[in-house]
Amino acid sequence: MTNRIIACIDGSASAVAVCDWTAWSSVRMAAPITLLHVLDKPTAVTAPDLSGAIGLGAREDLLEQLTRLDEQREKIALQHGKHLLATARQRVEAAGALDVDTRQRHGHLVETLAELEPETRLLVIGRQGEQSQRHAEQIGSQLESVIRSVHSPVLVALPGFRAPEQFLLAYDGSSTAHTALERVIASPLLLGLTCHLVMVGATQQARLESAAALLQQAGFATVVKCLPGDDVAALADYADANAIDLLIMGAYGHSRIRRFFIGSNTATLLHRTRIPLLILR
Repeated sequence: MTNRIIACIDGSASAVAVCDWTAWSSVRMAAPITLLHVLDKPTAVTAPDLSGAIGLGAREDLLEQLTRLDEQREKIALQHGKHLLATARQRVEAAGALDVDTRQRHGHLVETLAELEPETRLLVIGRQGEQSQRHAEQIGSQLESVIRSVHSPVLVALPGFRAPEQFLLAYDGSSTAHTALERVIASPLLLGLTCHLVMVGATQQARLESAAALLQQAGFATVVKCLPGDDVAALADYADANAIDLLIMGAYGHSRIRRFFIGSNTATLLHRTRIPLLILR
């Protein structure tokens, strides 16, 4: 059943924001939460071919020591992950989430998320993982792969949560953008917030007005804006100038918006924006 919010928990600076966005989303959608911590599969120490080697005994002893060290690292990583999950659970429950479970898996993150997709209503993940958090502008090494692979909505969190009051919905009149619009309207997640409906470049006024009317009929206070210039830069600048709390885009349609999420443009948008993104497939 597709009804759980899956939150990717690690030791990065984004983890607190992941918890806060997850709790907020859970309360808004009355959805249960799964806090997920994925450990990379341990790399087995391969015994070398020691036939005829000089110092055979010493090399065997070294191999045994390396094996023991790997086992110790694995135990420490396992305990660290359990602690992260326990702390995350306390935080989301303190924020009002009622139905929370935790899972710890060995494997690759993308593969694990693919296995959980049938029960995923929303995926929340930090923009940076533990290995990339030293540089504020850097994005996580697996983030683009996750965005490409997961078909559920993906909320990319940045450090520093505040409950959103207004969001930006990028719209270009395409079927992809219209589907994203319909999903925003159908979900309780953003109901009651102000929507900035923004089109970049060539204006399709009739479609824009029609989309705005649908939002207004659904109860959204709506600001409509057409922007000139480069797609990614114009959206990011508008979000900064108008104190937007969340940027929403449809992805992987056959439109200009599709190009945001192919190749280097994905990284460009994620680098450029200073607010969380909700990506709708």
